[in-house]
Amino acid sequence: MKNVFYILGLGALLSSSHAMAHAHHHGKPLTEVEQKASEGVFDNSNVKDRSLSDWEGIWQSVNPYLLDGDLTPVLEQKAKKTGKSLADLQAYYKAGYATDVDMIGIENNVMEFHVGKQVNSCEYAYAGYKILNYTSGKKGVRYLFECQDAASKAPKYVQFSDHIIGPRKSSHYHIFMGNDSQAALLKEMDNWPTFYPYNMTKAQVVDEMLHH
Repeated sequence: MKNVFYILGLGALLSSSHAMAHAHHHGKPLTEVEQKASEGVFDNSNVKDRSLSDWEGIWQSVNPYLLDGDLTPVLEQKAKKTGKSLADLQAYYKAGYATDVDMIGIENNVMEFHVGKQVNSCEYAYAGYKILNYTSGKKGVRYLFECQDAASKAPKYVQFSDHIIGPRKSSHYHIFMGNDSQAALLKEMDNWPTFYPYNMTKAQVVDEMLHH
């Protein structure tokens, strides 16, 4: 799988993606506004448009790590913090992380979705953002993109949520994918496949989640 990059020419990115992953993680420090936004607290006037380049790179699904039990320490930590049971959290994240997409490559407004040996790609156009108000009282922003090729088998509609509300490189993200409409996707609250930089090791992903 690692050497299959059909359209994007991502091989060059792979060679430097360890540095890229490192840069993703340790970019410029968050401002106070950005830090609060990452916790779901922000003023709507601070939300800004973003381009797909904020998510450029090669990304791996964390779903296999969850299914293999590698994320159990993360869930145990969350259980202690929230008072929820480990079983409840496992069920919540099993539904949340569920996806058959192993890897996503993004470059020059093209997204490439790897499902096993099958690869589907499309060029995406920005379709604005939506601010969501959650029942918890917190808020979130989803950035919307739409496939420009009707013949493509890639998802027609894509939404990114990464706890960021303005132009900034993403360090990980939740993605919503579908073919019905953006409106239908905005109602999806239970399934949010989550992706981290491809060249992060399993141990690095776990460490990042424990300290995020």
